[in-house]
Amino acid sequence: AFVVLQAARHHTLNLAGAPPVVIYTTQNAVALFCIPLIAVAASLALYARDRMERLISVAVLLVTGAGTLLSFSRAGYLALAVLALLLAATHPRRWILVPAVVVAGVVVSRIPPVASRLGHEVNFADPNNSLVERYQLWKATLRMLRDHPVFGSGLSGFADTVAPYRRGAVFTDRLIYPHNIVLNFWTEAGLLGLAAFTWIVVAGLRLCWRAWRSASRDWRPIELGIFLALVAIVVHGLVDVPYWKNDLSTEFWVLLAVGWAGVRWGGQEVEA
Repeated sequence: AFVVLQAARHHTLNLAGAPPVVIYTTQNAVALFCIPLIAVAASLALYARDRMERLISVAVLLVTGAGTLLSFSRAGYLALAVLALLLAATHPRRWILVPAVVVAGVVVSRIPPVASRLGHEVNFADPNNSLVERYQLWKATLRMLRDHPVFGSGLSGFADTVAPYRRGAVFTDRLIYPHNIVLNFWTEAGLLGLAAFTWIVVAGLRLCWRAWRSASRDWRPIELGIFLALVAIVVHGLVDVPYWKNDLSTEFWVLLAVGWAGVRWGGQEVEA
C-alpha cells in the first residue's frame, strides 16, 4: 500500500514514453497479466448461469479493464480488441455484438490520451515508436540465431549473447528478451523448447474449444474464457514477453490446469 500511495503521490503522466505502473517495470506487464483474467471474466459475465458468478465477473472486469485501459499498452489494446471480437462472435446475437464491439473500439481509440498513445505507434518517424525498436531487436535476434540455431542463447543468456549482433540497431536498452513469443522461446529454450511450447498452446486451444462446445453447462463459460485467454496471450506475445516472468508463467499454467479440470469434472473426455 505504501508503494502504491508513493507512486500516486509522485505520478506524472507522459504518454510519449512508458506510463507509470507502480509495482511493475513496464506498462505492458499490467496488460499482459490482466487480459487473460479479462477473457475468463468476460466469458463468465456473458454466459454464466449463476447470477452471483456474473456479478463477481463484472466486478473483476471493471478492475482489470480499467487497469488495462490506463496502462496505455498498445499491444494490450490489440489483444483486448481481438478478445472482444472473438467473444462477440461466439454469441447468438453476434450480428449485433460484433458491430457494437467495433464501434466501441473506435470510440475508445478516439479518447484523447488513448489517441495520443496510439499516434506514436502509427508514425514510424516518431522516436517513441516502439515497433521500429522491436524490428531492429528482431533482426539482431535472427542474426544471433543463425549462429546458435539449436540451443539459442540459453536461459537468461539473451542480453549477453545478442550484444555482438546489435550493429546499427536503434535500441539502446539492455533487453533481456527479444519481445516476440516465438523468438522468446527459441532463444531461451532452443528449438526443442519452442516446439514443446507450441504443442502445449495448440493442445490447450483445441482442448478448451472442444470443451466449450460440449462440456457441462457450468464449465463451458470457463473453457471459452481460457480459450480466449490463450489467444490473447499469443496475440500480445507477437510483440512482447507473455511467459518468461513469474506471474505470467504461473497464470499460464493455472489457466491450462483449470481448462483440463473442466474437461475431467465436466463429464467429458477430450483428447489433446
